[in-house]
Amino acid sequence: MSTKLILFGLLLVMTTSLTAQKDQRATLEQKRQDILSEIKQINTLLFKTQKQEKSVLTQVQDLDQRISAQENLIRITNQQANLLTKEVNNNIRKIDGLRQELATLKEDYAQMVIKSYKSKSQKSRLMFLLSSHDFLQAYKRIEYMNQYAKFRKEQGLSIQAKTIELQTLNTDLVEQKKQKKLLVQENQKSKLALSKEKTQQQELIATLKKDESKFASQIKVKQREADAIDKQIDALIRAAIASSNTKAGKSSTSSKTFALTAEAKALGVSFTGNKGKLPWPVESGVVTKRFGKQRHPQLANVTTFNSGVYIVTSENTKARAVFNGTVLEIQQLKGANKAIMIQHGSYISVYTNLSNVQVRKGDIVTTKQELGTIAKNFSTGKTTLKFSIFKNTTRLNPADWVFKM
Repeated sequence: MSTKLILFGLLLVMTTSLTAQKDQRATLEQKRQDILSEIKQINTLLFKTQKQEKSVLTQVQDLDQRISAQENLIRITNQQANLLTKEVNNNIRKIDGLRQELATLKEDYAQMVIKSYKSKSQKSRLMFLLSSHDFLQAYKRIEYMNQYAKFRKEQGLSIQAKTIELQTLNTDLVEQKKQKKLLVQENQKSKLALSKEKTQQQELIATLKKDESKFASQIKVKQREADAIDKQIDALIRAAIASSNTKAGKSSTSSKTFALTAEAKALGVSFTGNKGKLPWPVESGVVTKRFGKQRHPQLANVTTFNSGVYIVTSENTKARAVFNGTVLEIQQLKGANKAIMIQHGSYISVYTNLSNVQVRKGDIVTTKQELGTIAKNFSTGKTTLKFSIFKNTTRLNPADWVFKM
């Protein structure tokens, strides 16, 4: 019984290990497919307008996106190749062990067959039973013969099972070697493409360095424009908070939090519970600028701040609500296009740079409901949505809330 338990335990450990390896392979492959999809979108959305004249800054930024994605692809592919190498080595060890075990089993089985044959040639089963001294001895001899026959059968089945397992492992080993070869080849192609991209980028960076002050000035102008738009949105949120407090009969209008109904509080709790699971505010797109303060990768003395994320998508794409809520405000911003603010309890999602809207203030909207068309910048050829999330007046990083952002 203890032997069976040990064998069962070993089988359980092997099964768990194989399942974990399969899960790891599946996870890495999903990541690889995601990156390949991202590269495809980058090529479509950022490089489809190559015939249009781009500023050097835009070209460098676009190349940064593609280089970063290529580097991620190489990293994931390396991890896959390393995992396959480990599995191939494990398979080789298992095959060697199975071969030795199979050889031992066959030898034992051969000896057992010979012994059985000799036993049959010396006396028949009947004579073996009739020579018993009493009934009990005859019964024990019958039991012994049955157990012996059963053991022989189990040995034969064990050899058959080990043979099949060995054949399966050999097949898997061949397949794994093929997969590894394909991954290595793919990595070599990715590295070659990356090398060309970096050469092109270095040429553009050299252009930037020649007139660094000019390009730094351009970035600062764009930052001031973005800050001005942020101030307008901040003012709208403060006004909405003040209005909610007034309607709730609170005397203080300096509160920085919304006065919420029980229903609105429950919606806010539901929004919190969906952190990291919210859908993208566009059906498909590429994040070109991330949230927060960032040092420019080429101009060391230049830093920028993004109060949200910038998503480049295809032309005529609709912005869509990331969660159930109420349209809090629709505003034509000075120096920009239209913005829609949707309230989700104490949270607000903001969709900026819309050429037209298809909802009205006070409308109840649902998750993924279309809100309006995202505007296209005709000088760059890009259709870009700025997406932001607030909790009351506090800016939050959308990447923490939106699934796989």
